[in-house]
Amino acid sequence: MKATNHEAALYFVPSESRGQVTVTQPALLRADLGGSVTINCRTSQKVLFYKPYHYLAWYQQKNGQIPKLLIMVSSLRASGTPSRFTGSGSNSDFTLTISGVQAEDSAVYYCKSEHYINGNHRFTH
Repeated sequence: MKATNHEAALYFVPSESRGQVTVTQPALLRADLGGSVTINCRTSQKVLFYKPYHYLAWYQQKNGQIPKLLIMVSSLRASGTPSRFTGSGSNSDFTLTISGVQAEDSAVYYCKSEHYINGNHRFTH
């Protein structure tokens, strides 16, 4: 699906189950250029919390490229991530907000969560 000159298409991995944890994201969102869009990520188990961060990261993957880390833990931007990308949330519900959407933001977005379940670490993406 191609975006028009006035919008950016944002694609997502809708859901993934890893062991005892399921992650749910929207499959496709469209956003007007210059507008804002909020991407939700919900996990079936609470995300690992170690003050002051929840261990949920956001990645952006463009065609033919490796995924790029945008948000390291809940709200902490990775080096080089533009300020228009903002992560927030807690427990099992997280969001990535893009303010002032640009055409270059058209990509696949992933959330990756870390959990501690029954004495074991679990990762999803």
